[in-house]
Formats: sequence, structure tokens, C-alpha cells
Amino acid sequence: MKNILLLITIVTIMFFSCNSSKDTIAPKTDIIEIETAKVNKGDTIKISGENLEYDVIIIEPGFGFYLASRAQPKDYYSQSYMETRNFRYVQEWNRRVLQPSRYNPNLYEMNINYIQGIDYGYDVNYKIYNYFIFFQNRYNQNLLGGRIPQN
Repeated sequence: MKNILLLITIVTIMFFSCNSSKDTIAPKTDIIEIETAKVNKGDTIKISGENLEYDVIIIEPGFGFYLASRAQPKDYYSQSYMETRNFRYVQEWNRRVLQPSRYNPNLYEMNINYIQGIDYGYDVNYKIYNYFIFFQNRYNQNLLGGRIPQN
């Protein structure tokens, strides 16, 4: 589990730290190949596209199934809603990374650099938002307080 979470964190950090200027075009980042213990088909979610300057790969057992069966359908949430929630989730995540004696350091290993105001697109925000919901339900965490959305 620690290896999978580390991989997700690394990939997430790669995603969130990709920031491009409007004057330059950054090349697409290299895909990192990492061996993991038995990953079932559907446990890997890849977010990429022609116009994107990054690839995000989430490897988490059960997340592909969750996204296909339990998550709200696309277009259920507006992009601005998910961007706002994702930014708040990232802020709380990063706060927990800085408090390893209070929060499980195996769950919160590295900071995420999600920059508010960058248009990551609907698909990216949808999958990241749903990953945060999945993460909270799977590991019994509550990043924003109140009721955890069940989708």
C-alpha cells in the first residue's frame, strides 16, 4: 500500500507542479515506469490529451472501478466547482503532509502543487476530484470536515 500511495503522490505532484507560461510551450513530461505489485486491469487511470502538457497516471486498486461505477457521471459537477474543491483538498492535504506526527505519513507523504487559476481542463479536474472522494472513503479520512461525499 505504501508503494502505491508513494506512486500516486509522485504522479500527482508531477501533475500539479506542471505550470506553463502563456508565452512558452513546455514539452510533455516523460512517463515514469515503476514496477508495482500486482495491479489489476482498471486500477490504472491515465489522464492525457493532445493539448495537455503533462500525463497523470493514478495507480490505486479499486479506483478505476469506483470511477466507472460509483462516481457521479461526467457533467454532473461544473468545472469551477471541482476546481474550487480540488484546491481546498490540496490545501488540506499539504497541511497534513507538514504534520506527520498527527496524520499518517504513509498516506500524506509529499506536498501537491496545485495552482489555482490554471485551467487543467474538465477531465483532469473530474478525475482528481473523484480521486480525493475515493481516497477519503477508502482510508476513512476527511479532508474538508463535515460529511464526506459518497458519490
